[in-house]
Amino acid sequence: MFDGDDSRNITPPLLKCTDVPQFTALQFAASTFRNDPKLHLRHLLSDSNRCLSLMAVHVTTQEFEQGQNTTSVDTTTPVLLPGPLRTKSSGAQRRIILDFSRQHVTGETMELLFDLADRMGLTERMNEMRSGYNINFTERTAVMHHVLRMPRGYDFQSRHPRGNTILGDVHSVLDRIENFAKERRRGNIRGCTGKEIKNIVCIGIGGSFAGPQAVYEALRGDAFAAEAAGKGDRTIRFVANVDPVDFDLNTKDLSPEETLIVVTSKSFNTSETLQNANMARKWLMKHLSTKSDVDDDDLRDMQIITKHFCAVTLDVGAAEAFGIHKDNIFPMWDWVGGRFSVWSAAGMLPLSLHFSFDVMKSFLAGGHDIDEHFFDAPLGGNIPVLLGLLGVWNSTFMGYHTRALLPYSHALRKFPSLVQKFDMESNGKRVTAAGMPLSFQAGEIDFGEAGSNGQHSFYQLLHQGRTVPADFIGFMESQSSIDEEYTTSDTGSLDGWDGEVNISGHDKLMSNFFAQPDALAYGKSLSDLVQEDVPENLRQHKVFPGNRPSSSILMTKLDAFAVGQLLAIYEHRTVVQGFIWGINSFDQFGTEIGKVVAKGVRAQLNASRRRGASVQGFNSSSGFLLEAYLSHRK
Repeated sequence: MFDGDDSRNITPPLLKCTDVPQFTALQFAASTFRNDPKLHLRHLLSDSNRCLSLMAVHVTTQEFEQGQNTTSVDTTTPVLLPGPLRTKSSGAQRRIILDFSRQHVTGETMELLFDLADRMGLTERMNEMRSGYNINFTERTAVMHHVLRMPRGYDFQSRHPRGNTILGDVHSVLDRIENFAKERRRGNIRGCTGKEIKNIVCIGIGGSFAGPQAVYEALRGDAFAAEAAGKGDRTIRFVANVDPVDFDLNTKDLSPEETLIVVTSKSFNTSETLQNANMARKWLMKHLSTKSDVDDDDLRDMQIITKHFCAVTLDVGAAEAFGIHKDNIFPMWDWVGGRFSVWSAAGMLPLSLHFSFDVMKSFLAGGHDIDEHFFDAPLGGNIPVLLGLLGVWNSTFMGYHTRALLPYSHALRKFPSLVQKFDMESNGKRVTAAGMPLSFQAGEIDFGEAGSNGQHSFYQLLHQGRTVPADFIGFMESQSSIDEEYTTSDTGSLDGWDGEVNISGHDKLMSNFFAQPDALAYGKSLSDLVQEDVPENLRQHKVFPGNRPSSSILMTKLDAFAVGQLLAIYEHRTVVQGFIWGINSFDQFGTEIGKVVAKGVRAQLNASRRRGASVQGFNSSSGFLLEAYLSHRK
């Protein structure tokens, strides 16, 4: 099995983005946007030619989606009109439309950003990633999660000297997952008492938790995935928090006899994951030991673990030492970062067990579709590249250090937190890939919520408080058919909704998707309020400055293929920003320092609980809190 290759080491780029003339030119352009009222978005949006030039469309043919060829269509809007954007979809192809006309950019701004990308070697960095060079410079590993999405028989050998071996390893694991999932779904995977496994409890943290959970939530409402999931008595749960309440809430209504625990840890040494795995083992032993027909305690425990545990890990030996049978251990590789691991067995195993391998194979195909687009499409029509350049523009030059991800789909309610996880972990860095301090702050604060819930939460701040660039995500089709069953023609008005307008719930949702970006861009001026006869004492309270930037992504429908597309788009966006900033987006030392300090705290708590040892070695503030914590008794 291929785990790494030192011959693929390369030197980190030494050039700082702040040292190139394009950086200075973009600083000047940003200053102009901040100070010239003529560049307010309400004026920029009146230029239809500008608007149409700031769009990109990716089209996936039905043949590509079904694996019959590897050709998809990438273009920018001027080529399309009056084509796909103005013709009714025939259902033979799906589209992703990116509209970034509500960003603080013009064609000239975009040219400067492309020049910066060229100067920073973006295309070269992308090719190094595609070809499996060790672009994680601090850990001397490749970054090849895109390989996990390659179909069987794909030509990776021409890019990597061991490409056939690597891709062969990937599909060997996928074959095992497919067979295991089929056996479980046929009822052939049974617990130690002979009962069918109906419950999957996934134990992990970070990407091995956030990725599978977000994909699961995204697919629950999809008709094909829901049908594939089968009977309603099958469940899948996700446990990550070291707080025992998390494990308790996720298992208290499950039958241990019918439960399979999937432990995911790349190192099989993640403290939170191991604590929950040990708790799961004790939970199973407590409930199943008395039901086993094996008298020997060790053999009985081994039988329970063999029948009720699986593992996904790089360290197969550690999983075996835990007691998990080698046939139930699914490998991952050092070239798969945890935050990108949903494409590996970390996500494919539990989600295939629940939704079927066929559904999850479509998820991989959607991700691969975007990989081909990302690596091959010209930068001017490359959706992940455009989103990444806009992120650099807003954060580094316009001074907007926060951004919102706003999917107008209830199924994507966990998607913003997943993007927050891999984006902030990847790009929250203080030095370049070569170890030189940055003269600006890299990374953004990501947050978001599904529309229209967010409108009754933080949209107040978006409209009248801080300027927060936003990405709106919407779909042409609803994931649910419930609209067709329950659309009514009620009359009356409630909270701004015109009840006499008989449209579907999805259309009502999407009316906000289309309205909110314009409301953020245009705002409402004092003169508008005067014309509307708003009382004078309320006018300043109802002024909306507008000029809030946003991008809109409109997709055809949300299914497993589209979930794969969307996730790959945002993964690649993160990578693009890291390449432009010249940082290493693939290590995460910041996630470790607190854990190291916590080891000392755990040692103190253990000594104080067991021997009554006094609190020592901490600053006065921490010492006071620890004393208060230890002195408490229920």
